[in-house]
Amino acid sequence: MTTTGKQLFTTLAADGTLTVEVADTEFPDPTRNQVLVKMEAAPINPSDLALLFGPSDIAGADFSPGKLVATMPEPFNSGAKARHGQRMPVGNEGAGTVVATGDGEAAKALMGQRVACVPGHAYAQYAIADAAMCLPLGDVSARDGASAFVNPMTALGFVENAKMDGQQAIVHAAAASNLGQMLLKICQEDGIELVNIVRKQEQVELLKGLGAKWVVNSSADDFLPQLCKAIEATGAYYGFDPIGGGTTTDACFKAMERVAAAKMGDYNRYGSNQPKRMFIYGRLDLGPTILTPSYGFGWTLSGWLLTPFLANAGMETVGRMRKRVLDGITTTFASSYKLEVTLEQMLEKDAATDYHAMRTGEKYLVTPWG
Repeated sequence: MTTTGKQLFTTLAADGTLTVEVADTEFPDPTRNQVLVKMEAAPINPSDLALLFGPSDIAGADFSPGKLVATMPEPFNSGAKARHGQRMPVGNEGAGTVVATGDGEAAKALMGQRVACVPGHAYAQYAIADAAMCLPLGDVSARDGASAFVNPMTALGFVENAKMDGQQAIVHAAAASNLGQMLLKICQEDGIELVNIVRKQEQVELLKGLGAKWVVNSSADDFLPQLCKAIEATGAYYGFDPIGGGTTTDACFKAMERVAAAKMGDYNRYGSNQPKRMFIYGRLDLGPTILTPSYGFGWTLSGWLLTPFLANAGMETVGRMRKRVLDGITTTFASSYKLEVTLEQMLEKDAATDYHAMRTGEKYLVTPWG
């Protein structure tokens, strides 16, 4: 017997018309190690917005109750050709109560429990999830557990990745974000040096108030010298950039090379031998990534995605990370929200334009049942 409830969908047509709507949906019964979760809370993360709206002009969209219609500009519409005509559910993660299970033992063990889950369609009143990807929350509320996966596991993943690569220091851009604050706490706990790049003076003060030693303001006139100073003190030749577009990664490579070159005895036309590595893990800036020929050839720029990292890390590492998240869900990995909205309120103009701006510290939480 199927279960009926509301769910949010996004559809991109070949002509660039983007339709996002809330619709009544039938959710199938779970099978094997699947569970059916009555969703109580789900955060709106940048990774969700990439599918939900992308770079569409939300401020200029046509809004009606439970629906918006916008236009996807080029070259992004052509770049998303693979999704043309597909009615896609949205919402990477959330939390709720298991109300039905398949016949697998792992699934049956979760019956009636509140869990954090990663169904990929969490903006709904119900969601089918894999039991192996569910985290029992015990006495933790759905609100506190809703963001137990994407940001916490990403922040932990950065540190695990650095350790695997023999690094003891990290540079992190957009560091005042919710994820950035988690990363700061993890690095403090694990003895990893962290260079935090922010955009505003109040963000400098915020992170220093949390105990950060190295915080540099990218809008300051002396940004690059300050970044060099922090890298020289920490040995951070390894970093993560959620901005993607623009010159943030370029500035990091420049500072890393200046510090390394200053330690060389002789000039080398090919730059220093110091390996420098940056990972882009987001696109807060949709513009081109600008790299300038000013730091030799000893650098590597890669993308970073959580799911492939977890697949390569192995179950032992992933299990240890999940336990650490649960143990610190209301401390190290706590999330805060600006507003709570229903599925229908997600598609009201004021709310949609606000959370689509992805401003630091202004994340929204979706409560599908109100």
